[in-house]
Amino acid sequence: MNIQPILTNKHLYPYLLKARYGIEKESQRVTKSGELVTTDYPKKLGNRSVHPYIQTDFAETQMELVTPITNSVPELFRWLAAIHDTVYRSMNPQEMLWPMSMPPALPKAEEDIVIAKLDNFEDVLYRRYLAKSYGRRKQMVSGIHFNFEFDDEMVRKMFELQDEYMNYYQFKTDIYLKVTRNYLHYRWLTTYFFGASPLSGPRYFNGHEHPEEPVRSIRNSQYGYKNHEDVKVTYRSIEEYVADIQQMVEEGKLSEEKEFYASVRLRGGKSVADLANKPVRYIELRNIDLDPYQPYGISEEEVEFLHIFMLFLLWTDEGADADDWVEQGEQLNNLIALESPLAQTACYDEAQRLLVEMRGFVEQTNLAVSTEIFDHLEEMLNDPAKTLAGRIYLESQKKSQKELAVQQGLSYYEKAWQAPYQLAGFTNMELSTQILMFDAIQKAVQVEVLDEQDQFLKLTVQKHNEYVKNGNMTSKDTYITPLIMENKTVTKKILQRAGFRVPQGKEFADKKTASLSYEEFRDKGIVVKPKSTNYGLGITVFKEGASEEEYTQAIDTALKEDDAVLVEEFLPGTEYRFFVVGDQVKAILLRVPANVTGDGKHTIKELVDQKNDDPLRGENHRTPLEKIQLGQSEQLVLREQGYKLESVPNKDETIYLRDNSNVSTGGDSIDMTGAFTDDYKKVAVKVAQALGATICGIDMIVTDINLPAKASNVYGIIEANFNPMMHMHCYPYEGKGRRLTMDILKLLYPDFVK
Repeated sequence: MNIQPILTNKHLYPYLLKARYGIEKESQRVTKSGELVTTDYPKKLGNRSVHPYIQTDFAETQMELVTPITNSVPELFRWLAAIHDTVYRSMNPQEMLWPMSMPPALPKAEEDIVIAKLDNFEDVLYRRYLAKSYGRRKQMVSGIHFNFEFDDEMVRKMFELQDEYMNYYQFKTDIYLKVTRNYLHYRWLTTYFFGASPLSGPRYFNGHEHPEEPVRSIRNSQYGYKNHEDVKVTYRSIEEYVADIQQMVEEGKLSEEKEFYASVRLRGGKSVADLANKPVRYIELRNIDLDPYQPYGISEEEVEFLHIFMLFLLWTDEGADADDWVEQGEQLNNLIALESPLAQTACYDEAQRLLVEMRGFVEQTNLAVSTEIFDHLEEMLNDPAKTLAGRIYLESQKKSQKELAVQQGLSYYEKAWQAPYQLAGFTNMELSTQILMFDAIQKAVQVEVLDEQDQFLKLTVQKHNEYVKNGNMTSKDTYITPLIMENKTVTKKILQRAGFRVPQGKEFADKKTASLSYEEFRDKGIVVKPKSTNYGLGITVFKEGASEEEYTQAIDTALKEDDAVLVEEFLPGTEYRFFVVGDQVKAILLRVPANVTGDGKHTIKELVDQKNDDPLRGENHRTPLEKIQLGQSEQLVLREQGYKLESVPNKDETIYLRDNSNVSTGGDSIDMTGAFTDDYKKVAVKVAQALGATICGIDMIVTDINLPAKASNVYGIIEANFNPMMHMHCYPYEGKGRRLTMDILKLLYPDFVK
């Protein structure tokens, strides 16, 4: 099959750089000082036997992080970031991930390397067999398995542009077979550039045969973790590939199919036997060492190179005899792997030829890739000290390999803990959604982001799908419930008829009508707010009446958020947010209006700027607290108190910039869950039930929390919120955090999430 004319056909250009990627990354758990841990698998993580993202490899200390299938390199790294964040913050705070392929110092006694304590006894038996067959120490090496799938449209276009094959599935399989044979022949090139295991750790070989260190890659050499010499599998055809693996199992040379540890595995169905009837869907590259200079063990540049390399291997010719071609590659790879990391490679000329041909291929196919990738590769080819193995070895001469690993590992540990309320990779989403995603990943719930801008997720557990918007809008609430709560007039009517005290007031459809009613409200405490909004936007509070100018300005502010406005009586007391899930109140929050405390030196504006410098404060609900704004509403509140932005408050004097207490407008959040008696919590639950809500936030004014809820006029219901922010309860300004996102998951999956 002559692929070159097909790949250089201009109709194929739009599809060449499209692909699907996945990564399985192994890492050892170590202490922050670089010692292999003796602790069990983190209890916070869900069932590892069914976990879609976080599993255990051979040993109890060896974690395996698995990304979902992604359609772009940026998406792949977002998931790598998110899963790493989850793992770091689920482990013991004194533990981190070892960033090297070669393990840290291993125990003196082989039996002290603890096999993974899995629920499925067959999985334990399999690992016991591996320990007996290969030894436990060999199993402790870690790396990356890179899963790659060509874009299906590209393969179909290729099929249409040729006339040799009549069967698409056979064509697709043979394409992957060609790439696999060529990769096995040329994989020494990736070993040269990206090999990153030049030195073994203490007691890895433990007296057994070992190379003369340093080398480029112990893991990819004959001294790495490989099948026994009598395991032979051909890549001539898919039929022979399947038959050989099955024969190895039948003869007892492999215990089962998954023991076949080739540098490349062909993937299609659940088992190797499925490939006899199904096309190869993707290939799994298993020879990628961990890059200790990258937080996730691999760089975007390396992934981009591997994609180009896959295309080049499809394009370039291969040897006539498939087995000889693959065997030559095996010998070359071992040669390169065992070279000194600072020596010019024996395959320099061949490597130079391949880079020149790859550049030519990129030009012929108009691939929109940066030439910097090839420039960097040529630098490493001409100066081996710039390869990963070269860099690691040189730094290990200045300090030990352990010191280098600890230094790099600690930097990634600190990065993961820098903003523990966020989920790396998805920080542009609302914080409540980020926290829910973190909890879902942690507890083995599969997550798919359906619409990032709209915060729409799909959650899956064992074929049970749930759709969640904004972190807490779920199937547990009917369609009409949010509409009721969104409309404050309807909410008030329902609650009033159910016997709850609500503020009295009027609704106005336009500015003119509202302005004409000023005389009715001029001497009363009132609240002016939009009819149908959330997050406390557009609300102005006048506790003791307002001037006509202030009243008109408040109407304007409300109408910017909605086409109708409510003017309600002001209920005296303190406002609290009750978060209801099902038939329970899970959290109660006191929200203090946006404020600053004077020091006798700085202006109000300067004090606001100082408070806004807190890293916990941000914008658009991406942090636990919102920055204090200095807009029209804030300046109106200041004027009511006789202040301007340039005023300098006295030392310890508290200045409020808002009357409404929403965290969304810069307020402070204080957890009060333990301060309330059950009678108030029961009221909040009954309010939610009256509105037909399963998940909601109830805003309640309470004059004195020490008085019973049944006392006359001790409380009033201000609002009900169909989309209450959870993150302000999870990470309050003061008090205990309440993990409401976990309560949502338990509500959706009561038998799975514990």
